[in-house]
Amino acid sequence: MEGTFYSLIPAVLMLVLVLLTRKVILSLGIGIVVGAFMLTDLNIVEGISLIVSIFTAIFYDGGLNMGNLYLLSFLFLLGVTTAFMTASGGSRAFGKWAVERIQTRRGAKLIPAVLGIIIFIDDYFNALAVGQVARPVTDRYKVSRAKLAYFIDSTSAPITVISPISSWGAYIIGTIGSILVANEVTDFGGFEAFIRMIPANFYVFAALLLVFLTIFMKLDVGPMKKHERRAMEKGELTDPEQGDVPGDLGDEFKEHGKGKIYHLILPIVALIAGTVISMIVTGVRNTTEGPVDALAIFANTNVNISLFAGGLASVVLAAVLYIIQSGEKSSMGHVLIQGLKAMLPAIYILVFAWMIGTIIDNLGTGEYLAQLFTEANISVAYLPLIIFLLSGFMALSTGTSWGTFGIMLPIAGEIAAVTDVTMMIPALSAVLAGSVFGDHCSPISDTTILSSTGAGSNHIDHVLTQLPYALVAAGAAAVGYIVLGLTGSIWMPLILTLAIVVIAAFVLRAAGQTVDIDEKQVM
Repeated sequence: MEGTFYSLIPAVLMLVLVLLTRKVILSLGIGIVVGAFMLTDLNIVEGISLIVSIFTAIFYDGGLNMGNLYLLSFLFLLGVTTAFMTASGGSRAFGKWAVERIQTRRGAKLIPAVLGIIIFIDDYFNALAVGQVARPVTDRYKVSRAKLAYFIDSTSAPITVISPISSWGAYIIGTIGSILVANEVTDFGGFEAFIRMIPANFYVFAALLLVFLTIFMKLDVGPMKKHERRAMEKGELTDPEQGDVPGDLGDEFKEHGKGKIYHLILPIVALIAGTVISMIVTGVRNTTEGPVDALAIFANTNVNISLFAGGLASVVLAAVLYIIQSGEKSSMGHVLIQGLKAMLPAIYILVFAWMIGTIIDNLGTGEYLAQLFTEANISVAYLPLIIFLLSGFMALSTGTSWGTFGIMLPIAGEIAAVTDVTMMIPALSAVLAGSVFGDHCSPISDTTILSSTGAGSNHIDHVLTQLPYALVAAGAAAVGYIVLGLTGSIWMPLILTLAIVVIAAFVLRAAGQTVDIDEKQVM
């Protein structure tokens, strides 16, 4: 069944179940079981053994799997940091301070959107750090957690994928460089090609523009309308029927009444500084060949260990500030445990997502889709559009942008080199655009999971509420790629893509896709 049409079954089954049941763990679990049995020819004993083996490999695979362990540990550390900041009253104090200076609900929503663009070094770090800063303010102005998660997710990956000085940018530049060499393209190198690709990444700019149009035009498209109405009318930032959400501490302990802003700001500064410094240090250490410049550092940095180092520094400082303020060491254990417990929903989803990702990889789902593409007789004019759509479906099914990059970039580069080398830049750009689009729609995407975690949103609520916005941006980008293929121009299709997004925003607003409540009364 590997590398055939049947390899699509676990991914499609999982996606359908998520939409029908809204139960992520159950849907992922069924997809894992079905995929494992397919890989073992329906042998129950071998299937169960394979599932156990895949689960074990997440933590130990011929040695400790330190990358995964560091990331999971960072999530726990982030939960503990949040708990200490909350218990010390830092979150409440920051919220009060921000409300005095941010006079509108629109201003509160701008914070995660702007921060999402500023923090461009890594999508994981972006998703989690922005949520910690913005959540106290958006909570004060009754912005639903689903909308906060949308702002975080729709700025983190898009800005990271077009930034050359980022973990994504460094990886992509290195990959493109090898593709150009393999196809004997000498007109430009990997870095220049990446820069040229930026304006042809239509989905990224459409998604970013739609974020700000959503803020200024108060767009609440599809399921988002229900979440925003509930938040504004009842003050319920998450769906109470969905149970626990990642990173939500609830009312497990009383916040200190005399908390100060620095109880929140200093731990976050420690988180950012610790992570960035560690990324630089590990990048320098791992750069053994060539000049040690910014590009080399980000290409060779260890993101997961850097996140762990930043998280550890943040926890230590937050705990020290809490002890100094309260003078109570006995309550530290309770705060710590609640912080750990708050992250368990995110841990469960992430581990299950990794497992089904391994199943899908072993079934050769990505390779099968790529084979269909290479065997199809496609006109070069429609090459960017087809690559965009296929990359989107591949990222949606597999839950990984990086995996899609690895499969589709060489294929797109080879096809462009053989058919029309002038389509090289548009074809490679379409891979990046489609990968981010699929990532935004996929419930098993690690970036989507971490965006839910950073925002404190129920994961499936985030997936379903972000989907309509992603489809609007993707529809506009698809038109852009059609025009690009027909004209060969890049800037005109980009402008057309953005114009379609603006028109779509006005149409949606005219159709009533907004919560018609006076936001001045929401406090």
